[in-house]
Amino acid sequence: MEENTFDKTTEDCDFAKQVEDSLRKKFKKKLFSRFTKAIVEYELIEPNDKIAVCMSGGKDSFLLAKLFQELKRHNKIPFDLTFLVMDPGYAPANREMIEKNAKLLDIPITVFETDIFESVFNIEKSPCYICARMRRGHLYHKAKDLGCNKIALGHHYDDVIETILMGMLYGGQMQTMMPKLKSDNFEGMQLIRPMYLIREEHVKAWRDFNDLRFIQCACKFTENCSCNPAEGGSKRQKVKELIQRLEAEDPGIEQNIFRSVENVNLKTVIAYKDKDGQRHRFTEDFK
Repeated sequence: MEENTFDKTTEDCDFAKQVEDSLRKKFKKKLFSRFTKAIVEYELIEPNDKIAVCMSGGKDSFLLAKLFQELKRHNKIPFDLTFLVMDPGYAPANREMIEKNAKLLDIPITVFETDIFESVFNIEKSPCYICARMRRGHLYHKAKDLGCNKIALGHHYDDVIETILMGMLYGGQMQTMMPKLKSDNFEGMQLIRPMYLIREEHVKAWRDFNDLRFIQCACKFTENCSCNPAEGGSKRQKVKELIQRLEAEDPGIEQNIFRSVENVNLKTVIAYKDKDGQRHRFTEDFK
């Protein structure tokens, strides 16, 4: 494991300040305000939390890091941050880009290495799902070793509504990506998603406004597996495009998908599971 604090040049500092100014001014309403709204509404941060901000190298996680830095400057609630980068086996060029962006944006990252890409390379069934589970486990483990009690991920509003629809269309279930979760395997650890109310279009606008370049999916076998959008095989990509078409025809569809999991009426549900995982059917209370 290594911590990259970097030697900052005047040019680096000026650029980082420019990016930070964009969050305070041009993108305050669309990004920082929605970030803080999610933190308050879902009670994501408590006094004296130590949060591992998990950074994959993409636009979402780098924005998450900058939003946390901005929040830390206000410091109304005392909390600590660690910017955690797991290298699951990146190509040297991708690892270099992550480190370069961290330096450019003045983010003191802590990097640790795993062999996850190598482990899942020959798995044919659901390699992306298994890879994601392994990555999550490693992040929890390292964060706990560093004294953190929470890990923060960069999932946004669009990820949430896509997950809702994917569960219905491909999983035959009604569920969502929760704004916070307690870990089943790491006692005392929680996962939080502070970008829960931020739209992806605004993340892209922030990226493009500052002329930033980030890595995409960087696994070694993306071009050969079903997670590659270019091949048309990604279920998430199909759902993303479906939502976009529906929203274009009937504005408000996206918001209604999001609200659907806030307005569940159990009296109109055939069956459901309670918080303990017990299954119930409407016939139990019908008489």
